[in-house]
Amino acid sequence: MTSAVRAPAVAGRFYPRRPDELVRDIHTYMPDDQSRRVAAIGCIAPHAGYMFSGHVAGSVYSRLEIPQHCVILCPNHTGMGVPLAVMTTAAWQTPLGSVAADAKLGAELRRRFPALEEDSTAHRSEHAIEVQLPFLQARSGDLSFVPIVVGTSNLEVLQELGEALGDAILQQPHKVLIVASSDMNHYESDAITRIKDHKAIARVLALDARGLWEVVMNDDVSMCGFGPAIIMLTAAKRLGATSSELVKYATSGDISGDRDQVVGYAGIIVK
Repeated sequence: MTSAVRAPAVAGRFYPRRPDELVRDIHTYMPDDQSRRVAAIGCIAPHAGYMFSGHVAGSVYSRLEIPQHCVILCPNHTGMGVPLAVMTTAAWQTPLGSVAADAKLGAELRRRFPALEEDSTAHRSEHAIEVQLPFLQARSGDLSFVPIVVGTSNLEVLQELGEALGDAILQQPHKVLIVASSDMNHYESDAITRIKDHKAIARVLALDARGLWEVVMNDDVSMCGFGPAIIMLTAAKRLGATSSELVKYATSGDISGDRDQVVGYAGIIVK
């Protein structure tokens, strides 16, 4: 039973507040790709305003068979709360309705990884999980999930949480999709961003979590959700992942026309 409701923090800013406008936008960004849908283990989807990255996120979600249970990991943009924050019992509200907590999976994950703390503060104003939910709601009418905000770059901790997440999912009787919410390189030229991003993307496509961490650190790639991506990749390998696919890549410059300072967006499926 859920004990609290997490209210929308960025409705009307990152995406439309009115349900009819939101549904219309989502269907614009999410092509009907039924013949190519896959039962993926995980994915990476961007979390900027829908105007800029909705077409990349929609391309990912249109390719997925969406199960009723998900885990969504995101970076901590606000600096609030504990380094590894989960909400195991609160429902999340969006303009499209309420998304229930997967309390059973959340409790199992906390049991296996006690450093993951129950904390609403890290989630209250964070946008990067919230913007994923309408896409998932549009595809699954009965959704429950575990939200995790990641505020550490420690590789050992990220991999340990990934292993614990994989083990917790293995104990579930149903399919679970792991979503890593991440934008790519920030606020450099379009040309530099594309070079940096494709170095990081190459490591994701190789299912190489450590390699991704090394590229981000050594090549100064300002990929905000590399921690969530490392956790997702580690868990996916534990769950038997063998391949991944870059569904779509773009930068904010493709929309704004400004090529001097852009943000990169990658949509990736892990199978």
